[in-house]
Amino acid sequence: MNQEEHLISHEGYDYRFDPRECESCGGHCCTGESGYIWVKYEEIEAIAKFLELSVEDFATIYLRKVKHRYSLVEYRREEPGDWACIFFDDATKRCKIYPVRPLQCRTFPFWQQFQNNKEEVIKECPAIR
Repeated sequence: MNQEEHLISHEGYDYRFDPRECESCGGHCCTGESGYIWVKYEEIEAIAKFLELSVEDFATIYLRKVKHRYSLVEYRREEPGDWACIFFDDATKRCKIYPVRPLQCRTFPFWQQFQNNKEEVIKECPAIR
């Protein structure tokens, strides 16, 4: 299998993504400035089940309400202004809920904000080709 066969592309994006690079990047897409990690109710249910929690307990521990939506909480890392998703494991540099991660996480780096801004996504993700 050649290197090109591993690359993922999406129509309308002028870059490709090499998921094998996730192993070595250290979680750039899970850490950095504080923001929102949006989750829908179906995703909340799936994550709660994965963690063997009730939806209510999961929501109390891991969610923050932002107007009419929900976001996963974050935690402050060692450097000022550096945050991480609550499910990012700093020791392993991996997602603790990877099989049930939210759509926002599953679709990275093919977000609309990057569609016409290849330079910005390259800064965010070292796996862009």
